[in-house]
Amino acid sequence: MKVTILGIDVAKNIFQLHGVDERGKVVLARRVSRGKLMEVVANLPACLIGMEACIGVNYWAREFEKLGHTVKLMSAKFVRPYVKTNKNDSRDAEGISEAVSRPTMRFVPIRTVEQQDLQALHCGRTLLMKNRTALINQIRGLLLEYGVVIPKSAGKVRRILPSLLEEETAVLTPFAKETFQDLYDQLVNLDSRLEKVDGRLERIFYRAATGKGFRQSRAVYLTYHRFSGSDRCFDRFTFLPHPRL
Repeated sequence: MKVTILGIDVAKNIFQLHGVDERGKVVLARRVSRGKLMEVVANLPACLIGMEACIGVNYWAREFEKLGHTVKLMSAKFVRPYVKTNKNDSRDAEGISEAVSRPTMRFVPIRTVEQQDLQALHCGRTLLMKNRTALINQIRGLLLEYGVVIPKSAGKVRRILPSLLEEETAVLTPFAKETFQDLYDQLVNLDSRLEKVDGRLERIFYRAATGKGFRQSRAVYLTYHRFSGSDRCFDRFTFLPHPRL
């Protein structure tokens, strides 16, 4: 009996496979290591493969499609009703194979490499912003211990802190000045890195506005509209073209 529907429970190292034939009879149920997964799937006849949309799954989806398989991704919340009691990897894979065969199932688009590139850029930018915010709050909190109150404003921290470091006053000791100078240097470095990332994003939007680089500009559109609600790194991220573009 050949496999017509294959459910794969994706993991970091060990993958659970559950395959059924056209009558729904189980013909494949096995655990496969990461290194053997491509070999096992490549030896199967072209079939429908279902997986939960999770971290790392888009890579496997693209690779399986290259082998001639039809790949469908589903949100975990839509797969859950098809998983039997006493949840484990085997039952998860079985539930996935059952869910992917439902005619009314809602599927998640497979991300292209261009979309993955932009997602990495967006997530990297979000991480830099979080680190910068944490650093600014740390500076403000430490300065409070010296009686220096800086309003909740990144711009005011950038303006007031250098003046404190330059002034010959008793507010900060020489030892403290060295510490705050290091923190200020870190802030300048984060600003510079964020400016570089924003420049890359501006160039991408410029290509979209001028019709250049269609594949990547289209990936910007799809990344924002398809994944803004599903990936944490996009939860509060909004980027608009520069006014002069």
